[in-house]
This record gives sequence, structure tokens and C-alpha cells, in this order.
Amino acid sequence: MKRKNCIIISLILLVIVIGNLVGCSNEAATDEDSFEELKARGEIIMGLDDTFAPMGFRDDEGELVGFDVDLAEEVFSRTDFEVKLQPIDWTMKEAELNSGNIDLIWNGYSITDERKEKVAFTQPYLENRQVVVTLLDSEIDSKADLEGKKVAVQSESSALEAVNSEPEVVATFDGGEPVLFDTYQEAMMDLEAGRVDAVVGDEVLIRYYIKQKGSDVYKVIGEDFGEEEYGIGVRKSDKKLLELLNNILDEMREDGTYDEIYERWFEGE
Repeated sequence: MKRKNCIIISLILLVIVIGNLVGCSNEAATDEDSFEELKARGEIIMGLDDTFAPMGFRDDEGELVGFDVDLAEEVFSRTDFEVKLQPIDWTMKEAELNSGNIDLIWNGYSITDERKEKVAFTQPYLENRQVVVTLLDSEIDSKADLEGKKVAVQSESSALEAVNSEPEVVATFDGGEPVLFDTYQEAMMDLEAGRVDAVVGDEVLIRYYIKQKGSDVYKVIGEDFGEEEYGIGVRKSDKKLLELLNNILDEMREDGTYDEIYERWFEGE
């Protein structure tokens, strides 16, 4: 009996040791700068949400287009890298990055303190606000008017972080919490159908959506849930890639290319 117990204990210890070795190996891998590996591959995989117009989305022909797409293609045209656009589950974006499935997150990716714990950000390249949109004939004109209303937000988004940073407002929502959706398209469809009363989302997306659908359908109320900035997210260990991106963004601002791309998507805004 004692011999059997010793064998069982030995097997348990062996499993623990192997688990620790694997964990250390994975940790070491994520701590290494992958720039040389990326150079050898010649390709950077860019993770994006392909429903987030006008930053990254599919046009009528199914092609990936958008402000961030144009910006990324211009950035990498100035390097030896090809850029591969990889649609991802936005709720898993940091996991996709740190597991190595993608090399950067670039699609209206808001810089927040919580995200800084998981990724390294480039310099900000675009300002944004988290606004409240509702139907034009709605009586909602302020955050106080959201009391008792169904308020939609995208899951795992900076909009959700912004809303939750005002718990006294959230407590007044119908059910005491926002209604979560995987994409803004789904949230806006439910707004149109009357299944929710308001949507909180990125101003760049909301303004573009209204521009496409018509200002006679929606309105953005005066109060918002705060300002923020977009940045490109890379693995914390990828310092060389981070430096490269920052340098090229600086170049594009200096030579006017950034402004050309901006006007292409946000002219008149």
C-alpha cells in the first residue's frame, strides 16, 4: 500500500514539474522580441474587427476597407513587411495577440489603463469620444434620461469600460446594467427595431453610421461618457516593432500622408 502511494505521489510531482517547465517556456517565449522572426517571415498579421466602420469593415464586394486599413497599408508599404488583415473575435483580441495568432491590434483600439497592463501602445493617432445615440424622436437628451432605459454597448469594448466607470448612471439603466452585443451593427439594428433605447459607442463609428443611414433617423445627445485616443497595440516584448510604427506614424504626419488618408474617410467632419 505504501509503495502504491509513493508511486502516485511521484506521478503527481512529475506532472507538476512538467507543467512548470511548459509554463516557464511559454513565459520566456512571450518575453522575447519577435522582430527578427517577423523579418524572416516578411509578414505582419493585423487583427481587426471587420464590422467596425469606418475603421475596418467589409465593403459591398466583401473587401476589407477603412481608415485603419488604409493607414496600415501605407505604414507597411514603407517597410519590408507585407501586412495581412486578419478578422478576429474582438472579445479575444488581447489573447489573440499574446498567443501569437496576430502581431498587432489595429482597429479603433482605444488606449486605456486596463489594456496597458496587457499590451504596449504606440503614440495616439486619432481622438475619439464615447457618445450616446438614440432615435431622432426619442425623449432621451441627457444621461439622466437613460433612467429605466435599455442601453446597448459592445462587449469587451472601451465603451463598456467608459460606461462602467459611471456606476451611478449604470444603476439607473433598465436591469441595472447595459445590454451587451458582440458587434455595434447588432446593437444599432436593435435600436432601430425598438428593442433597446440607446447605444453607447465610439463617436467615429456612430457618426459614420448616421452619415450612411441618414441624420433624419438618429441623434447623438450632448452628454458623453468621456474622451479617449486610439493607438496600435503590440506585445509588450515587441519593442522594435513599436519603435518602427511610431517612427513611420511621425513620418506620415510630417509628409502629409496621414492628413490625406484622414480626409478620405472623415472629410467634412
